[in-house]
Amino acid sequence: MPNNKRAPLLVSAFAAVCITSALAVTSYTSANAQAPAPTPTPLSAYVDANGFIDVQKLTCDQLANTYQEDADMLAAWYSGWYNGLARKHFMDVKKGARVEHEVIVFCKANRDKKIIEALAVVFKDERARLGIEMK
Repeated sequence: MPNNKRAPLLVSAFAAVCITSALAVTSYTSANAQAPAPTPTPLSAYVDANGFIDVQKLTCDQLANTYQEDADMLAAWYSGWYNGLARKHFMDVKKGARVEHEVIVFCKANRDKKIIEALAVVFKDERARLGIEMK
């Protein structure tokens, strides 16, 4: 016949381990909790009286704190602007998505910069990666 005198001790030890683990998880979660992200600001908040946005004045902070849809729209606009300057009439969708991501990453780390400065850095890196030399 099993010794039933040990069962309460095992249950108590198991309960203590469970409680200690739960407290550890709660403490870790509380200590490592981040403040909630700020509410995104739509790019429409930056339009002038005529409904235009001066894209040369937009900051990385504004890009980093907007909605993804607005960032996508802005990236498409910048792509068209730069391709128009280069007299190109095509779009590389994969490259565009990669460059947009790199600009957003740069902007999150350099919120005081202008978006056009971020684009210059990312484009320079992209040209170097592809072995393209500027004249």
